[in-house]
Amino acid sequence: MSNLLKNIDGRTKLAGTNKLEILLFTLGTDTRSGRRETFGINVFKVREVMRVPEITRAPEMPSSVEGMVSLRGVLVPVVDLAKYAGVETERKPEIMIVTEYNVHTQGFLVEAVDTILRLDWSAMKVPPQMLGAQMGGLVTAVTQLQDGRLVMMLDVEKILAETTNFDDSHLFANLKPLPQKNRSVFFADDSTVARKQIARTLEALQIGYTSANDGAAAWESLQRIAAQAEASHVPVTDIIQLILTDVEMPEMDGYVLTKKIKSDARFHGIPVIMHSSLSSTANQKLGMTVGVDDYVPKFEPERLAEIISRILD
Repeated sequence: MSNLLKNIDGRTKLAGTNKLEILLFTLGTDTRSGRRETFGINVFKVREVMRVPEITRAPEMPSSVEGMVSLRGVLVPVVDLAKYAGVETERKPEIMIVTEYNVHTQGFLVEAVDTILRLDWSAMKVPPQMLGAQMGGLVTAVTQLQDGRLVMMLDVEKILAETTNFDDSHLFANLKPLPQKNRSVFFADDSTVARKQIARTLEALQIGYTSANDGAAAWESLQRIAAQAEASHVPVTDIIQLILTDVEMPEMDGYVLTKKIKSDARFHGIPVIMHSSLSSTANQKLGMTVGVDDYVPKFEPERLAEIISRILD
């Protein structure tokens, strides 16, 4: 299993190429449907893969949270992904994927890991509405492999938000409206949890906004905004003053979206903030290589508000 996560340096070269690497895994055969589904998670969010260690139960946790494990002296919550996703299996999970994102570390229990697959974000499609409803909004993107298997990318941000029972209302309490009026932000993010928090932050600042659910849709919307500005003989900056983008999105990732924005003269003078759960220093440096003006970890609305306010001032 250790071989799965080697050659990290090579992955840093994926920025701006619209490619990603995902770790494939299974949760087990669902006793009700008889199916074994294949899921995926971005390798950048995976810290290590190991056999399930001893887990200590903790009181008052959601049913899908098995408890805590100690990893190098740090207590890490462990989520049984089969229970969380509503997959009923007879076998106990044997593998734990240790993930790190949103400045949090957590373990995911799975039946087995398969391989690491490199593919283009254009191959990752927005899930059909029926699948999205069936999985309770847990899947952000899907792709089909050459062997016919359907791979579903999990919304790990949603998992983190729902398993921690974290009340984030206090994070918005001190946000004040901007003194400048008639400001507008365009943002793109495929996670429903992240979109709600971004919208909540902008509303607290009394900033208008429009949004898109993936990178390709965001670029199409920005093209329409630019065309609207040209038809009205005004600069695009009269319509939007800032762009906020996620990194991981179906069809087109945030790196490529940023490169397109920065290379189009019509968007000159419009800052781009990268807003991602890939919060490591390495990922922030990758964002800077494609020209972002700032990089903000997700689920830190006060910090996001501070940067937006500073840039728009």
